[in-house]
Amino acid sequence: MRRPFKTKMFIAVCTLPAFLLAAYFIIWPAVQVLYQSFTNSTVLGLREPEFVGMKNFVNMFGDKNFMTAFWNTAKLVLAAPFFTVVFALILAFMVTQSKLKERGLYRTVFFFPSIVSITVIGIVWSFIFHPTRGVLNKLLALVGQTSFEEQGFAWLVDPNTAIWAIAVAFIWQSAGYFMVMHIAAIDGVADEIFEAATIDGAGQVRKLLSITLPLIKDIVGITFIFSLSGILDSSFTLSRVMTPRGQAEVLLSYSYTQGFTNAQYGYAMAITAFTLIIAIGLAALSRFVTSRQEG
Repeated sequence: MRRPFKTKMFIAVCTLPAFLLAAYFIIWPAVQVLYQSFTNSTVLGLREPEFVGMKNFVNMFGDKNFMTAFWNTAKLVLAAPFFTVVFALILAFMVTQSKLKERGLYRTVFFFPSIVSITVIGIVWSFIFHPTRGVLNKLLALVGQTSFEEQGFAWLVDPNTAIWAIAVAFIWQSAGYFMVMHIAAIDGVADEIFEAATIDGAGQVRKLLSITLPLIKDIVGITFIFSLSGILDSSFTLSRVMTPRGQAEVLLSYSYTQGFTNAQYGYAMAITAFTLIIAIGLAALSRFVTSRQEG
């Protein structure tokens, strides 16, 4: 049944403001980034930008600092979204399947970090990882690992541990948000299914892996995609807030450094465009894998 012309016009008028805002604040800046990535423009704009083709992209892969930022980002992308979704799924299953009266309280407590500013999260965790006043080294000393406290091990200064400290902060901040999405999905599963599994002698782990996960895999796939985009975005803030400059450089923080510290604006836009392509590619790949599993 075809919609009347007036209905189509009403829909167009309602969606036009959102489209214009998206075009001005999202689409147009993305186009500008792509254009600037092919030029040698600078922040100060002292000279007219020249078109340099793929030179900025070629120079990236010969830049040791860029490769370090790239591998740091790759570590975060490979580890953080996976553990975030797994942790969120476990929390959601515990909250929905437990018989505790305080389930509402636990749900609120687990969700609370997701409404706190990512900058505040970075500051809090930088104190936890502090070499002398941090809680982590003191807790390790209580379980017999006294060398960390005695040496004042700096988790956020050592490049080998700094990137994983960022991953821990991201997981703690975002797991509660995805937990709520998983809870909504689990609540949509009929109680009779879990009751039948209990009668058959299935334990909690079996219910999670054999019943819950297959039935809500669509939502799990969506949360994984959201987590992928989230880690690319949050890694910039967490890297800048938690670590000394350059100890855990990621792609977006390195782009910022090149653009606003070294004034190589064109090169910075090339790094940003490269990161955008990675984000789109990962989202498309995740969606493809999810759709294949559905089929």
